[in-house]
Amino acid sequence: MNVMSPIRAARADTRNRIALIVPSSNTVMENDLHRGLPRDLYTIHTDRMYLIETTREAEIRMIEDFAPQAASDLGTLGPDLLVFGCTSAGSLFGLDYDASVCAKLGELAGCASQGVVSAVSDALGRAGAKRIAVITPYNEDLTRSVAKAVEIDGREIVAAHGMGITVNQALADPTPEDIVAFARRSLQGVSFDLLFVSCTNYRAVEAKVDLETVFQVPVVTSNSAVIEAIRRRFEPIH
Repeated sequence: MNVMSPIRAARADTRNRIALIVPSSNTVMENDLHRGLPRDLYTIHTDRMYLIETTREAEIRMIEDFAPQAASDLGTLGPDLLVFGCTSAGSLFGLDYDASVCAKLGELAGCASQGVVSAVSDALGRAGAKRIAVITPYNEDLTRSVAKAVEIDGREIVAAHGMGITVNQALADPTPEDIVAFARRSLQGVSFDLLFVSCTNYRAVEAKVDLETVFQVPVVTSNSAVIEAIRRRFEPIH
């Protein structure tokens, strides 16, 4: 449901206001959205949720202690959509958990909401992929969590590999070339019809074209899925 703020009807700037909340140490997602969303249609406004470690315990604390205030703060700008910008946190207890977290944050912001892992699942559904490979920068626990969250509706996760990084700031350190090289090593000999590259703080959008060239299959990334979800919501012909 697209909940409209009273401020929305009165303002002169008709561009869609995207309220984005990201882990405090995320340095990638904002840049990807700025590049991926047309500037004549969207403005992007960010608040941050304190996070240093990329672990289950730290992400639960981020959601419970820091996300609500960030969403409330962003509500003061009259947003059209709130994006909860963390794939692994949204996946911790499955897709229903992501939807529940986002619904509560959307209420605080006074607008509709969108989770990353939900956007990814929708993108996988549109692609009709059945055999999916997953790569992440995460530790084994969060890699399994993300893979399990999107393994629904007859999809099979045939491989899921993470780089083992547990410092959130460092998730952005691997270059696009590093991501491609890791995928090559990890997925050698594996048969799949789509590759999902998880994490909003991973430079996967920049690696997407090269990954598609190497593996000759569609590639969905966390940030590309969010960009697509936003555009599908506000641009009916997209």
